[in-house]
Amino acid sequence: MHTRRSFLKGAAAATAAVAAGPTILVRDARAAGQLKILQWSHFVPAYDKWFDPWAKEWGGKHGVEVSVDHVGFADVVPRATAEVAAQSGHDIHMFLGLASAFEEHVIDLADVVTTLEKKYGKEVELARRSTYNPFTKKQFALSDMWVPDPGNYHKEVWTKIGMPNGPVTYDDLVKAAPEIKRVAPQMQIPIGIGLSQDIDSNMAVRNILWCHGGSIQDKDGNVVLNSPETLRALEYTKKLYSVGMTQAVLSWNAASNNQAFNAQETAYILNSISAYRTAQDNKLPVLENYFFTPALKGPTGVQLASEHVMSGYVVWKFSKNQDVAKQFLVALVDASRDSMLGSKLYNFPSFYGAAADPNTPLNKRQESGAAWIAAQCNKDPFGSAPADKLALLAKSLPWSTNLGYPGYANPAEGEIFDTYVLTDMFAKAATGTLSPRDAMTEANTRARQIFDKWRAKKMVGGGGKDK
Repeated sequence: MHTRRSFLKGAAAATAAVAAGPTILVRDARAAGQLKILQWSHFVPAYDKWFDPWAKEWGGKHGVEVSVDHVGFADVVPRATAEVAAQSGHDIHMFLGLASAFEEHVIDLADVVTTLEKKYGKEVELARRSTYNPFTKKQFALSDMWVPDPGNYHKEVWTKIGMPNGPVTYDDLVKAAPEIKRVAPQMQIPIGIGLSQDIDSNMAVRNILWCHGGSIQDKDGNVVLNSPETLRALEYTKKLYSVGMTQAVLSWNAASNNQAFNAQETAYILNSISAYRTAQDNKLPVLENYFFTPALKGPTGVQLASEHVMSGYVVWKFSKNQDVAKQFLVALVDASRDSMLGSKLYNFPSFYGAAADPNTPLNKRQESGAAWIAAQCNKDPFGSAPADKLALLAKSLPWSTNLGYPGYANPAEGEIFDTYVLTDMFAKAATGTLSPRDAMTEANTRARQIFDKWRAKKMVGGGGKDK
């Protein structure tokens, strides 16, 4: 485990190696006085019980009064908007989806990432693509953790319909829905995928889009939402909605699918392990039937899921304690093992090397960290039965990707995420409010307008091959 003492030693070593590249050169934190952090209320409450005392302890050791304020997911972006408008508030602000829409209001954290890479090796690619803008060449945020987004399925029900290991493809959901109604009529929503303006729905519809071959942008930042692949994804979702959902999914919030599954009112959701931990903590009857699947495969075999949560810590330009904020973020990554355990394996380190065994050589740190992460998943320290129930999470990187795939999480992608362009498109197509083609056309127009706005600010590339 990397202690704060080893951080100070590492920082000294990094300073000595400044010729190899930029590193953080901070003034004495004791001169800073206060550090104010805005943090989400974690979906696994145990994490907040770890983070808050840890942050205050770090502050105590550095002569800084650290204060942590928590808000619900739905308030993260509105609070950021308000603080930017007021040009005052917290020094550090944590985002859960994308921080990219606020890029022009935050400082560049390239030196933080360079310092961490010298200590731990490269961060995972989906974290880099979520926090760096290659067009502006700005590291607008730092990710300390990301969260896999597996499928959660009710084993008893799926066993009764002849699929004991749960669904493998998106077509399996369509085929299974009527059968689930037959064997479990109490489940009013056989397939619990949200189509509302909430974070889980925002992730889920992207999974469906990507696995049918569509995307908002291509790798170069051109808007390509208007495509046969998008149309295919919308037509699929309309069919799935007709056989496996009710209108309830149109107004779900971030907790709704968890609650539906834990009440055994649905047989499948897309979620992290937060709902599962709630079932464990409360010894709910669903617990023995709580199992997980990797991302589902689309009609051409594409198997992708968005990360369920991607932390993006920013430091506002109006912060008076920017150097200390950077130092704090390095220390948070240093504590990656404690963070993962504090979250009951919900948080996965963005720098796998930060979870390495002590004294591991730099070129072996990522491998060592990955092995430690796998060991936790293969034998859950928080009492899964069987003990390896979460083993697939340790193998989730190959089927996990970033918001903005196949490109980067630029400001336009961030605004599209925050304004629910995709969930609106899928909901209108699924319910027949608009035809799938008209829903696609409307969403594509919105997406192009958003991209054009950010291109005018010279913060997003592409445009020459928009559809």
